[in-house]
Amino acid sequence: MHMRIATACVAGLILLPFVPRVMFAQSASDMQRVLDRLDNLEKQNRELRSEIEALRKELGRPSAERAASDPVAEAPTVAERLDVQESRTAELAQSKIETSQRIPVSLTGMVLFNAFANGRYGGTLENPVTAQLAPAARNTGATFRQTVLGLKFNGPDLPGGGTASGSVYMDFFSGTQAPNNNLFHLRLATLSLNWQNTTITAGQDKPIVAPREPMSLAQVGLAPLTGAGNLWNWYPQVRIGQNIPFSGLSPTAGVRAELGVFEMSDVAPANATPAQAATVEKYRPGYEGRFNFYAGGENHRIEVAPGFHFAQSHFAGQSAPSKLGTLDWLVRPGRVVEFNGAFFRGENAAALGGLRQGFTLLSGGSVIPVHVTGAWGQISVFPTARLSLHFYGGFEGDRGSDLLANSVRRNLIYAGNLVYKLAPNIMAAFEISQNRTIYTVSGMRLNNHYDLALAYLF
Repeated sequence: MHMRIATACVAGLILLPFVPRVMFAQSASDMQRVLDRLDNLEKQNRELRSEIEALRKELGRPSAERAASDPVAEAPTVAERLDVQESRTAELAQSKIETSQRIPVSLTGMVLFNAFANGRYGGTLENPVTAQLAPAARNTGATFRQTVLGLKFNGPDLPGGGTASGSVYMDFFSGTQAPNNNLFHLRLATLSLNWQNTTITAGQDKPIVAPREPMSLAQVGLAPLTGAGNLWNWYPQVRIGQNIPFSGLSPTAGVRAELGVFEMSDVAPANATPAQAATVEKYRPGYEGRFNFYAGGENHRIEVAPGFHFAQSHFAGQSAPSKLGTLDWLVRPGRVVEFNGAFFRGENAAALGGLRQGFTLLSGGSVIPVHVTGAWGQISVFPTARLSLHFYGGFEGDRGSDLLANSVRRNLIYAGNLVYKLAPNIMAAFEISQNRTIYTVSGMRLNNHYDLALAYLF
């Protein structure tokens, strides 16, 4: 036992000088590794500072100079493209509406508030079409009835490289003006099959021969210049359109030809008995065509479009033709000003949105069409990106010899409005209009209309 202890002590004494060397060698190795890591970190920091300084200098140079020296400098990185894609996906997630067929549908429309006032010959209507025969108390009010809600969709691809699209727009202008009695009302609805130069459309829309109308936030539930040159009735129709570019003359010139069938809606003459009124064929087809010749781009453009309409009204076992020749136009010499309008002439235009006196029942029982001439025009001025001014007027004149006593011989409306964009989707507008209605016996009646509108577009 004592021998073993002595041997261990001797061995310890022999190894004792070497222990500090081993410990020092191990500590020196660890210290060297730490120093190497510090050197690497310091080197990386110097490189990083150099890159930051270079980036600062690069950002301080003009973009054109950067692109010239390094053509790849403007190309976005993968991370940047991913950020943009995620942003776009988020925007789509906010605006999309789920449908059973997984078709992209977007909600659109306008919340519209109107405060209005009419003169003594405005009747009880917020938007009188004619100045009334008898005077009454001036009426004022406010309404949200002209608010418009819409849905727009883009459907699947079609054979031949086509696509499907469509829209539905509604308002609350039916019913009465009594509070909380504003009924949902279908305005426009279209379903279009579109190819490169050909479109087939079925829906409810304005007449094919009269696609334009003045700009107004005062009259939306009824189109502006109703009964004063603007043919606007929204009725079912089917049309086919063909675009024919004039590539030999100009890449931005051509003609857009449209042909179709438009549903008409007739009413009996005011002097018809109940039994006679029951004989009117309320709905019937009308045949229309329009040929729009165009040239120019967005800021410099001219369009001229002649058209035709033909149909027959059936009443009391007789027929009255409905025939019109039409012309509409748009002239935009620059971004600041624009002139557009329309003209029509013929007979029996009531079913398209003219004055509701398309044909007359004479005392002897004969039915004759009312010959008619109508037109409207508008000048729009855009002095700034936010402000626009619109001045428009129109008339419809019916031949006196075709009319009953005290019918409307001539109806004129002229107006001016100012529209200001408080924000890209918020507009405020003020409009003044005057209606001059001339009756065959009683002469002229005059009504002034004032409207203050606030619209939120979405």
